[in-house]
Amino acid sequence: MSTVVARIGKPHGLRGEVTVQLHTDEPERRLAVGAVLETEAAAGSGVPRALTVRSTRVHRGIWLVGFEEVPDRTGAEGLRGTRLVVDGADEAPAEDDADAFAEDELVGLAAVDPSGSALGEVVGLELGSAQDRLVLRLADGREVLVPFVEAIVPEVDVEGGRVVVDAPAGLLDLGS
Repeated sequence: MSTVVARIGKPHGLRGEVTVQLHTDEPERRLAVGAVLETEAAAGSGVPRALTVRSTRVHRGIWLVGFEEVPDRTGAEGLRGTRLVVDGADEAPAEDDADAFAEDELVGLAAVDPSGSALGEVVGLELGSAQDRLVLRLADGREVLVPFVEAIVPEVDVEGGRVVVDAPAGLLDLGS
């Protein structure tokens, strides 16, 4: 199983740098210059199977990464949405963060309200600078973003195949 280190966002500047959404507590180690990271991208996207970190820097709180294989902004644009991954077997279990969940653990879980009534299904996890958000597909097909905080998602039961969502009034009405 692969562990996602970061997801590539938009290009920054003209020299092939990209923004990244971090999925690791160790960005300095995982994104060190010279590190080679495997990629997960859409089939046919032309994204290389691995990228070598050329440079990293933090600009206004956002991590910017350049890769040896991507010399310019055009190449960087093609990386948008690509996941940078490492082999999960190389990962030591994070004993200090029992409440951390990987996206692949959450996708497919049933979303229920506190009384156990079905709301829908978890279809994704969006990482944010302030907080992460679960992407739920409701029974009517709409997708909504739910802040992934204990006050709103008080229970995640991966083995039981469900998450409890105690949404404040109106939250589930804000979908697309």
